[in-house]
Amino acid sequence: MRPDNYKEHFKRNFLLAYPVVLSQLGHVLVGTADSMMVGRVGVNELAAASVANSVFSVLMMFGIGVSFGLTPLIAISDGEGKPRKGMRYLKHSFVINVICGSILFIILLFGGPILDLLDQPKEVVVLAKPYLEIIGFSLIPFMLFQTFKQFAEGLSLTRQAMYISISANLINVILNYILIFGKLGFEPLGLVGAGWATLISRILMAFAMMFFVRYNKRFTTYWSYLGVTKWNWGSFKYILNLGVPMGFQYIFEVGAFASAAVMIGWMGAVPLAAHQVAINLASISYMMATGISAAATVRIGNQMGKKDIPTMKMAANTCYGMAAVFMIFAGLVFTLLNNWLPTLYTQNTEVISTASSLLIIAALFQLSDGIQVVGLGTLRGIGDVKIPTFVTFAAYWLIGLPIGYVLAFKLDLQERGVWYGLLIGLSVTAVILLARFNRKSKQLVLKYA
Repeated sequence: MRPDNYKEHFKRNFLLAYPVVLSQLGHVLVGTADSMMVGRVGVNELAAASVANSVFSVLMMFGIGVSFGLTPLIAISDGEGKPRKGMRYLKHSFVINVICGSILFIILLFGGPILDLLDQPKEVVVLAKPYLEIIGFSLIPFMLFQTFKQFAEGLSLTRQAMYISISANLINVILNYILIFGKLGFEPLGLVGAGWATLISRILMAFAMMFFVRYNKRFTTYWSYLGVTKWNWGSFKYILNLGVPMGFQYIFEVGAFASAAVMIGWMGAVPLAAHQVAINLASISYMMATGISAAATVRIGNQMGKKDIPTMKMAANTCYGMAAVFMIFAGLVFTLLNNWLPTLYTQNTEVISTASSLLIIAALFQLSDGIQVVGLGTLRGIGDVKIPTFVTFAAYWLIGLPIGYVLAFKLDLQERGVWYGLLIGLSVTAVILLARFNRKSKQLVLKYA
């Protein structure tokens, strides 16, 4: 394979990935802005945001995973030159995602008892409950946004979602300032104000994305098939067979991090606040890596539609390389700035000291985190989702979390022990998923030779 081929793949992957990276970053920056601004109110408020966002993130990431079932199907139908099939998938995915978002909201609406069962500090739980209910409702407009975002990204149109996500995030920051601290005549609402800001910004985000997909000329051919494509259970089943396992992939990973937050919450408000700071920073690099993963899904799905397996492998290898370089850079940033970055969230010296030590561990698992998330994206592009789902479950829940518990509570490493367990889980996942993609791609070469 000639170097210039890889150079071209890098260019195409980058042009696809960077808008998705910034769009995905927009999702996590909503929580980042909430944490930074709420952290100025108090340690208990920051800890409450950590507990609520840990529960919320599990369900939000499940919803994102379900919505991802549309992307490879659109990429494959585009590679086949079949827009009618693409519209059929969009219609069915729209219904699936609206129902999914509604169910997730209902779960969080009654999320108070869940928080009570987590054995967190009472003053933290009292603050977390109303915030969780409000941001829970934002999952409905969020899933609407995801439906049209994944449709557009399946057609390699990624910049528009980026613009919308960044704009919504700016609106969220402005509303945070007004509602949290009580500006422009509003009463200061604290953490609840951050929840309302998130909800409003996500409603605007959903309407903006729907408007773009409905009226942009690029989609005219697809909309011409809206009335002639029929509803059928087969399409629902096909999308769900991809989306639901992907949703569980995210649940197993994000749920593991949420469970880590619960275990750290048993240690007190200060370690929990420090965990929130460190995990929020780590989630920034992770969400950016998911952008590269999404680009991998689109590129690989498109080449699968064309039955061009050598090109597919080159696109995948370039995505792995891009993720590795970026995550190594992120690890260096966490290492060099570990004492300064926590000061962006709080001035509490105990929280800063604890968070800085956790950032060193975060630096160690950056490469594994990047490789495993791109591994999920490459396998998603070829329709391989069930075995990777089992891998994520086993690595985090049968290996990572139990080891973390032993290190934290039996060997007295406290919050650092929990994070070492996460490091081990991520590393195991990365190795297995990379090996699986290499094996599956070799099988495809033989199949289409």
